[in-house]
Order: sequence, then C-alpha cells, then structure tokens
Amino acid sequence: MLPTPVSRRQALKSLGCGFGYLSAAALANRQAVASQPAPSAVDNPLQAKVPHLVPRAKRVIFLFMQGGPSHVDTFDYKPLLAKHDGEARAFDDARVLAKTKQITKHRVFQSPWKFKQYGQCGQSVSELFPHIGSCVDDLCFLKGMHTDGVAHGPSTLFLHTGSINLIRPSVGSWVLYGLGSENENLPGFVTLQPSMGNGGPRNYGNAFLPAHYQGTAVGRAGVAASQAQIRNLSNPLLSPAEQRKQFELLRQVNSLQLARNAGDQELEAVIQSYELAWRMQHNAPDRLDISDEPEHIQRMYGIGEKGTDDFGQQCLMARRLAESGVRYIQVNYGDNTNNPRWDQHSNLPRHADHAFNTDKPVAGLLKDLKQRGLLEDTLVWWGGEFGRTPYAQANGTGRDHNPYGFTIFLAGGGVKAGYSYGETDEFGHHAIQGKVHMHDWHATLLHLMGLDHERLTFMHNGRPFRLTDVHGEVVKEIFA
Repeated sequence: MLPTPVSRRQALKSLGCGFGYLSAAALANRQAVASQPAPSAVDNPLQAKVPHLVPRAKRVIFLFMQGGPSHVDTFDYKPLLAKHDGEARAFDDARVLAKTKQITKHRVFQSPWKFKQYGQCGQSVSELFPHIGSCVDDLCFLKGMHTDGVAHGPSTLFLHTGSINLIRPSVGSWVLYGLGSENENLPGFVTLQPSMGNGGPRNYGNAFLPAHYQGTAVGRAGVAASQAQIRNLSNPLLSPAEQRKQFELLRQVNSLQLARNAGDQELEAVIQSYELAWRMQHNAPDRLDISDEPEHIQRMYGIGEKGTDDFGQQCLMARRLAESGVRYIQVNYGDNTNNPRWDQHSNLPRHADHAFNTDKPVAGLLKDLKQRGLLEDTLVWWGGEFGRTPYAQANGTGRDHNPYGFTIFLAGGGVKAGYSYGETDEFGHHAIQGKVHMHDWHATLLHLMGLDHERLTFMHNGRPFRLTDVHGEVVKEIFA
C-alpha cells in the first residue's frame, strides 16, 4: 500500500518548530554519540558502537593490487628458481587440474629481478620495491596465504566478501556494521577509484546488510585521481541559504514519511543518506583536496612525478580520510579492462611498471602515517587476490594464477613489526607452514579491529550470516 501523501497544510504545520529546534537537536545528537553505543536505525545507524574486544586498530587502509602480484618476484625469495631455471618439473596447476584432473610438467622460471636484504630484520625484497624495502622493519609479512578460486572474478569476490558465488557484504561493510563511524560528517567506508570489473560494486557493497553500510565510491578506475571526487556534492544553481531551506523542508517531509512507515529500512537508509550527504558538502571536499598539503609531503608520495603521481594522490587522500575518522579505506590500483594490471600471463617484465607506480606512494603513506602517530592504530594491508606460479605459463614469458600460496604484508594496527610469518615450498608454489586462508585473514582483521568474527552476525533469510561463514581462525602469532 502506498504511503498517505502529505498535504501542504500538514507540511507547513510540521515546519513550525523552526530552525532553533533543529540546531538544538543536531547539537544534542553530537553530544550523545559516545553515550549511546547501540542506537536504533532511526536515530543514527552509523553511530560509533562498543567493540566486542579491546581493539588494536581503529581503522583499516587496504591497498588492493588488482590482478595478483607475483610473490616470488616481490617478497618471497626462492633461490631454487634460479638454480633450476628452465627445467621441466611437475606442478599441480590449478587451471589444468580443474579441466583435466592431471598434474603436468612446466618450465621453472627464475625471477628477472634480484633480491636484497633490508632493515634490521633482514627481510629479502625484490629490486622492484626499494622504497617499500626501506620500511620492512615496520612491516609484517604473511607468506603462507592461500585462497579459493583460480580466476580473477571469483578470487576477487572472495577477498572482498568471503564468498565466490553468493552475494555477501564486503569486508568494509561488515566493519562499519560492527563498529559504526568515528565521523558523522563523512562516510565510514570509502573506496578510492574502484574497478567496475571482477565483482565491481559488489566488492564494496552491503548486500543484505542495511544500506547504511555500503561503501562510498570516490572516482573510478581509469579516471585520473585528480578527478576523483564524490559527485553532486554541490549545487551551483542555488545559493547556500536556498539549499539550506530546501534541505530543511526535505528533512521535515522525510520525518513525516518515516513516522507513517515505521520500520521501513530502505526509507530509513535513504533519509540517512540525505542527512549524511548534506553534512558531507561541508567536509568531504576539503578531505579529498590535497592541494593544501606541503610540497615535501607531496614529494614523499611521488605526487607530480611521472608514473607515481596518480597512485600517490590516492594514498595521500587515504591518509587524510584516515585522520578524519573514516573507518575503512580501500585504495585500488586497478583498471576496467579484462586484464587487471598485475596480471602478467605473457609479459612478466610489466611487473616493473606497476611496481614503480606504487612503490614510492605506498612507502610514502607508511612513513607519513608513522611520523603523524597514526600507524599505531591504523592497520595497513597490501595485497592482491592471489599470487603467481613459479613456472612459466605455456612455456612463455609470464606466470599463471596461483591461489595455493602467496604473500601479503601488513603494518601498524597491533601487528608485529619486522616480522615474517608462514612460508611456501622451496619453489613458492604451495603454502606449507604458517598457512593462512583468506577466511583466517578476515577473522584476524576483524579481531584487530575489536570484533569477534563469530559474534559479528546478521540474520538473513532465517539464518545468521557472518563474513567468515563457518570458517576462520584468528592468527594470533602475528600480534605485537
């Protein structure tokens, strides 16, 4: 049944309370944020909530390397690849097994790049990443990662949602659902320049969680970071005073509609989005505008330099959002083509281009967070959806997908610094020790944020759902 329309007389009567009441209500709402940890959706569903556990991190910055960087060419040094380069050896190729159920021989392919030990921890890092190499004493490497799915689409969805073939909420949405937002004037979950492929909006979607918890996309892959803004934040056709009057009228009409349709979550979400959008007009543009950053800070991120400028701008935006209280920030290094950037099946040397574009910006972000005291309670996560094979694909010049073993690295947020956990076999094909499945990593990330992955549930279609489904073990060995 359609809602009863609001008459002109009713609307004018409702507006009679005046702006003084509205100002007082807004002030009271801000003062109540800390005292009401579990408000109803009508009050403020994004209000900060009490975590299950003592949190080690307040926020996450996820640096997503779309396409699967090769771990054996970046951070997982395997000397035997050079020793046996060119030899034909049997490897259980994920794609071949899926088709033929047979283990075949492939040519061992040594890394084209040399490795060097960095820092007091002595972590081996490829010459592809000299800037990140200088930060290893602040990093925690997980070298026994493994995941589900052998293609980009399924594995990317699994990384972001914990599921391959079902529509599930993204990691950022679960975090926002569990903890709420630290800043009532900005979104609690932002994704910078996301790709439209391999999951697209599902990678930052809320699925069956209330719509308040979906991610806010800023820009999109393929568009310059300098153009990455939240659309329609300003209205050049109306003055600020006229916009204020328009908004106040809309607020009153929405309140009447909500009173007549209590419990309508979609309507509540729309109204909350209007409220947040209004507040964002006065806050988001400043947070995304990096022009007021000192020149030496911009240089730290590689801004203004060929190759590093675009991703450097994204990383600097991420820092500004983090210090403004955004709970979950994803920085995407990707594109909208069928061949994601790190996906070198036939031209592995292209890894050098992508490493160059991201090395200095990532290191700049890590150093900037540290010098500002933000790294202690910010969990930085770098990684892709899977790794690459230690052998040449089709006897060529590239590597195939490898979900059996790969590397991610972390920094800050309560993890051990200058530490390496887990390992792959002598060729870098399978995780064999300190194995961490993607479900385990999701459980660990939530734990670091103060959330118990088994208690963070949402009832949908008659059963409770969670990010890790019925899986996941917290990897406490990496906790500082």
